Amino acid sequence: MLADVSETISRDGGSKVPRGITISRVASEARVSPATVSRVLNGDPRVGEEYRIRVMSAVEMLGYRPNRLARNLRRQRTATIGVLVSDIKNPHFSEAVHALERLAFGRGHQVLVCNTDETPEKERAYLETMIDERVLGVVLSTSNPGEPTITTLIDSGIPVVAFDREVADPRADAVIVDNIRASRMATERLLAAGHTDIAFVSGRTEVETGIERMQGYDLAMRAAGLEPRVVLGGFRAELAHDAVTELLREDPRPTGLVVANNLMTLGTLRALHEAGVRVPDDIGIIAIDDPPWAPFVSPPLTCVAQPVDRMAADAMELLLDRVDGRRDQPRRIVQPLELRVRASCGTGTGAAKT
Repeated sequence: MLADVSETISRDGGSKVPRGITISRVASEARVSPATVSRVLNGDPRVGEEYRIRVMSAVEMLGYRPNRLARNLRRQRTATIGVLVSDIKNPHFSEAVHALERLAFGRGHQVLVCNTDETPEKERAYLETMIDERVLGVVLSTSNPGEPTITTLIDSGIPVVAFDREVADPRADAVIVDNIRASRMATERLLAAGHTDIAFVSGRTEVETGIERMQGYDLAMRAAGLEPRVVLGGFRAELAHDAVTELLREDPRPTGLVVANNLMTLGTLRALHEAGVRVPDDIGIIAIDDPPWAPFVSPPLTCVAQPVDRMAADAMELLLDRVDGRRDQPRRIVQPLELRVRASCGTGTGAAKT
């Protein structure tokens, strides 16, 4: 009698729900072995449908809740997925984190989010923490593609998916976009509008996205028989502001700008405003990334948009495939981008001005 009382708790003024239900009790109710219950709860596809239904019916009837802590200790893993981004202030990465967290939670996992501020030292420290915590896996937008701790992570049996920026270790999966095509599309759109003096506000040239976006711009300019004109903005609003401020003092002043990410676009727009340069009358501008505010600035901003939700879904699927043992060979997914033409790129009226 005492045992019966110890297995119930009062809820909502007297209704009773089970407490302390064990996996053996579920197995007895379902008329299967405890091992079969464990396989069903862990999503083992080898369990027959009849057994799965019996187990899940018993779980629901008894109100069984798995002891996740004990299960993770047996696996020597937590139920946590690590997400490292290079700059959480960047709307591209904050949107990605939101999508990844939603997807992970929907699959029964929590997310540990770390922001590296484009700093290799912070990235290394966070990766070491994830190794210590034995996370299930890591989705990573790296500040240092050759970071040796990434290799240590993979050597420890923790799968890695490179998001937006690839890493040097070939064992990692990757979800990226066609950056060369992105900046080439943007440059060609300004060329089609009649601009011939187009400058490029570049990101970090030591990371893949920065290199490839500059390459796409360079290819478009040289194909048109024009000389490239590049300033470095380091993927930061402040650096881009300073670089564009100096660029606008040059003679001749460019009539078109391609900006390699949305944070640098903010710095660029500030520099243009301070200099009294009108968009698109004096200068046409196209940005890579399409932040939520882009359609609402004046004039609305032409952007090359990344499919962030699709990238997040791909990254989570790749990671959980590894975690669940469905795949052991690396995959690389390249997503296309979309040119969203708005008023900021102009129609060529700025091309004749200096």
